[in-house]
Amino acid sequence: MNAVPDPLDRLLAEPRPTGAQMAERLGAVYRLLPVPGDPRDAAEMLALLRQLYRIARRDLPLARLFEGHVDALQILQRYDDRAGVDAVMALAGQGRVFGVWNAAIPDDPLRVVDGRLHGGKSFASGAGIVDYALAGADTPEGNRLLLIDLAASAPSIDRAWWNVIGMERSQTHMVRWDDAGSDTFRTIGAPGDYAREPYFSGGALRFVACHAGGVAALFDHVRDHLQATARSEDPHQLGRLADLYGAASAAADAVRTVALSWPDAGYSERVAAARLAVAAAAERAITLAQQAVGVSGMFVDHPLAAAMTDLMVYLRQPAPDAQRMRVGKAAASAVLMPDL
Repeated sequence: MNAVPDPLDRLLAEPRPTGAQMAERLGAVYRLLPVPGDPRDAAEMLALLRQLYRIARRDLPLARLFEGHVDALQILQRYDDRAGVDAVMALAGQGRVFGVWNAAIPDDPLRVVDGRLHGGKSFASGAGIVDYALAGADTPEGNRLLLIDLAASAPSIDRAWWNVIGMERSQTHMVRWDDAGSDTFRTIGAPGDYAREPYFSGGALRFVACHAGGVAALFDHVRDHLQATARSEDPHQLGRLADLYGAASAAADAVRTVALSWPDAGYSERVAAARLAVAAAAERAITLAQQAVGVSGMFVDHPLAAAMTDLMVYLRQPAPDAQRMRVGKAAASAVLMPDL
């Protein structure tokens, strides 16, 4: 008897989506989401992270946008009122896509003035793809989350800004609003809700799981290349492949270990440590992949090229040094202790 193909595997085997196709693919992946809201325990957290890992292993830009979609829906279910949650989940079920845009434009921050929306966001992933953006804005009550209907108040999008070597398909642009009306957005929760723990660190672990999936993709592409070019028996290449396996396994293990501690004391510090461990594994894997495949992997039509450059860009999350200092302090105070 033939095994029934996994629905997620079937989706990820299709050609990589671009533009409007990306929104359709996000809606299809959402229908396979194992955990609709905040994970209630470690098992649910691990199930969610495994889905993100699998998506990232095949398509890192898709994983980036899906992680933002999941993030937005979790935040809305956590802090919105019952009627708002019901409306949002109905929209998500219809295939509408949500995103979280929180990186400020330094000289033009998003703000509500006299009930109207001004300013913008940088690094707005999915601009032109997502239907609703959850974004932090300065208000008279402090910095608050706004849920913005992008069809009702479409921002101007600077598409020339995202001129990068990887993650182009994530459509991460700079966006601005100029006097958008109060009927196009509404406030969510209270000031400061966005960064509340342990949920904020739970979100960080989601993108770390995507990074780990990106490392696994490098292993997959190098192995496939060596087999296709009849070099998989070369002793030097076998050594590189062994090291790549070690890097990919270390990245996955770091994410899994932290997921199993959700949401115990010290969770946020463990996430910071996992972020450092996965980043180190990824940097090592990129070097090994380049050494193993050589210049062939630099051709734009080679699958390794996009896998490397997408991961290189996605790894550049903000404040890595702050995370290292956080881990150091936690280790010094015995919050973090190595164990087996």
